[in-house]
Amino acid sequence: MTTSPSKPRILTGDTPTGRLHLGHWVGSLENRVAMQQDFDCYFIIANAHAFTTRADKPAEIRQSVLDITLDYLAAGIDPVKSTIFVQSEIPAIAELAFFFAMLVSFNRLMRNPTLKDEIRDKGLGDNYSFGFLLYPIGQIADILAFRPHLVPVGEDQLAHLELTRETARKFDQLYCGVDPQTRDEDYVTAGGIFPVIEAKLGRIKRLVGTGGPGPGGGLLKMSKSLNNAIFLSDEPDVVKKKVMGMYTDPNRKKATDPGSVENNPLWLFHQTFNPDAAWVTEAMEKYRAGGIGDVECKRKLVDVLVAMIEPMRQRRLAFEKDPAQVLAILRDGTARAGAVAEETLALAKRAMGQEYVKRQVRF
Repeated sequence: MTTSPSKPRILTGDTPTGRLHLGHWVGSLENRVAMQQDFDCYFIIANAHAFTTRADKPAEIRQSVLDITLDYLAAGIDPVKSTIFVQSEIPAIAELAFFFAMLVSFNRLMRNPTLKDEIRDKGLGDNYSFGFLLYPIGQIADILAFRPHLVPVGEDQLAHLELTRETARKFDQLYCGVDPQTRDEDYVTAGGIFPVIEAKLGRIKRLVGTGGPGPGGGLLKMSKSLNNAIFLSDEPDVVKKKVMGMYTDPNRKKATDPGSVENNPLWLFHQTFNPDAAWVTEAMEKYRAGGIGDVECKRKLVDVLVAMIEPMRQRRLAFEKDPAQVLAILRDGTARAGAVAEETLALAKRAMGQEYVKRQVRF
């Protein structure tokens, strides 16, 4: 019997590499919080993927799993309305990944620009494991195991999602007899198991970091590894220190000089996070005319960000006091997610003619 949720389903998540920051918030997390009422939400903490580049640091990965769970709860993910789960505890995902790997050629995999970017950004050269190349296939299984309608992501994940869409089409055509001419939105009604998923982008495609340009001259994306991030768990004094040290206009020598707001992180942050649009517009004009200084504008941004982050930080502190409750949330969510993924695996095996024994998996 196929699960038919009363609400359309979404699946998204994070690889545990540390605490979440403002880039995660505007890229996907705020969408997740807002969608909980109207969607059947599944949020994966993809700890197995973390091993692709940090296999020698299992303790760090475990701590990151707990940190991300705390960040989810602090940001407003409700474990009653939404399902938070740990990837490695769902064996059906790994089994589906093996079958999906047969549907993606090596050449197609290596054309994935996100994979190339990670090899470059992490300085891996040719020194990466075979497991690293499996990451995109694993992500396909992460998504399709839950047969979601939408996947809220940042812009940098679109290449992965396109590979997922291609794999869903190929499986449904090969094993379910879906006509290749079928419209993407009709694949399931035409007899397919896997929907051809759609992405839901955050309101900001790529949040810049607090620092200056990178080697190529463009502003760098916010990233923990680049030390240019403001975290959702930062204390007010830490937020203040990071904002007051933020890169602005290098050509501006004093507050009365005209300043540029283009490619200026200070103003990109105000435009993204400051709810007082009238103040932002007026202050930007003053800044261009040399009528307002960096310090005043940074202090205003500190107030804006602290007002946003501090309630999350306080909720996080409350959850930190009860680690047993956090683990219970992960156990309950993983059990719910496991049931859905097991059903998907059974449907896939049946379609492939590879269902031989009754499977029993306990969570």
